[in-house]
Amino acid sequence: MGVGGLMLSGIPTFGHEIDPARALEPVDVALHKRLADVALNTAKSKGATYADVRIGRYLAQNMFTREKQVQGISTTESYGVGVRVIANGTWGFAATSDVSDKGIAKAAEQAVAIAKANSKLQKEPVQLAPQQGYGEVSWKTPIQKNAFSVPVSEKADLLLAANAAALAGGANFVNSALFQINEQKYFASTDGSYIDQDIHRIWPNFTVTAVDKASGKFKTREALSAPMGMGYEYLTVKAPTMKGPEGTGLVGYDKYYDIVADARLAAKQAREKLTAKSVMAGKYDLVLDPNHLGLTIHESVGHPLELDRVLGYEANYAGTSFATLDKWKTKNFPYGSKHVTIFADKTQPGSLGAVGYDDEGVKTKRWDLIKDGTLVNYQATRDQAHIIGEKESHGCSYADNWSSVQFQRMPNVSLAPGKQKLSVDEMIKDVKRGIYIAGRGSYSIDQQRYNFQFGGQLFYEIKDGKIVGPLEDVAYQSNTQEFWNSCAAVCDESDYRLFGSFFDGKGQPSQVSAVSHGSAHTRFNGVNVINTGRKI
Repeated sequence: MGVGGLMLSGIPTFGHEIDPARALEPVDVALHKRLADVALNTAKSKGATYADVRIGRYLAQNMFTREKQVQGISTTESYGVGVRVIANGTWGFAATSDVSDKGIAKAAEQAVAIAKANSKLQKEPVQLAPQQGYGEVSWKTPIQKNAFSVPVSEKADLLLAANAAALAGGANFVNSALFQINEQKYFASTDGSYIDQDIHRIWPNFTVTAVDKASGKFKTREALSAPMGMGYEYLTVKAPTMKGPEGTGLVGYDKYYDIVADARLAAKQAREKLTAKSVMAGKYDLVLDPNHLGLTIHESVGHPLELDRVLGYEANYAGTSFATLDKWKTKNFPYGSKHVTIFADKTQPGSLGAVGYDDEGVKTKRWDLIKDGTLVNYQATRDQAHIIGEKESHGCSYADNWSSVQFQRMPNVSLAPGKQKLSVDEMIKDVKRGIYIAGRGSYSIDQQRYNFQFGGQLFYEIKDGKIVGPLEDVAYQSNTQEFWNSCAAVCDESDYRLFGSFFDGKGQPSQVSAVSHGSAHTRFNGVNVINTGRKI
């Protein structure tokens, strides 16, 4: 088996290669506390009015296969310290891989020196929202089985079994992957917090390709998995699936995922796509599955309600935001219809963003962003809260590594389920001319997160309340406000599921984070659909 799966995928590595067994060795919490105090005491002695330190051990194991072969396996570790301070009213940050008293003290001194140098250009002093110290506390992702404890051969066998199921089901090509993350993070601050956290995430994925050899035409179907904040039980616990709409053969995966069954179904559906009818462009009512809608939520709600984008402080990865403060200040800006309540929540069990405390030592919570269609709040960190009149941080600060400075990152952002009992089949019965869309596909959105276009994995025509067959070449176009105001119905809590983004990019230099988006099936009326395959 080869090494270098991370490089093959184009995802940045986390550090040096290690034996997978070493990933299970715990780091001494008492040692981390002593080292943290070195950083805090040094920073204060050099003139810092505030300081925090993050001692991080970041582990990643990634596996890639194709058909009957394992292409690459990589298990990496990164270990180091980041020190952030305020001196002369200005931020300073420094990091080191020298996890010793001398190395950490030097990083703290450097952080203070950087803050003092930066203060010459600072126009206004940093204002931190008050934050209580929690003393010595800990939090762990509530996993049943550590993915790093599972033999590599067992995980490879599972991916190859999924490949075999796809090939037996009619696929010509298939590749699969398994991403696993463990963040062992220790945070301490001059507020009096010493927080130890052990965070786990996992994401199985595949792409199945079916080819019509006569025409050379090919179609793909990707996995309908959701990356989760769970352990290896996500792939091994057998649980009842949630039946998809009648006429699709789809199943919804709630808490656990059967990759072999999904790969088998994917091969069948990829073949069906080869002969599916090409959509006629026009206005349709759309019924969107949670796996698909998660990406739309991410791009058209999650990112535009990041306060740094709203303020123009952040413009990387598709720009700033149309949802400016003047709209929020009116207290009646119609972001969506009355069916649309969207909330942020970093406490959701099983979600990618679930942690006990953020990277500023703030205890995580849930809060509304859009309430009954009206824009009511943003996502804010300790130094942003005062800008929107908040008395405390929302607890959504994150850094992807000890060497990266923490900044505002998207929490889990989800569409609240409907309050009235409603199944997806009941929702479809009210649709005269529509399209059911499952899975996430290509997308495009403008520099203010307003005008957009989204595709998907699977499309089915809805006619007079019934699904009548598959479609192809479907994408819908709208703008954020128009789209969410066309929301006509949301299924109830029994249909609620999570989707996620495992590698969400933001910032300069770029950082990645993991975030989930929950929803039930949702209906949008009169949305413009285009044909992506028709020649002009």
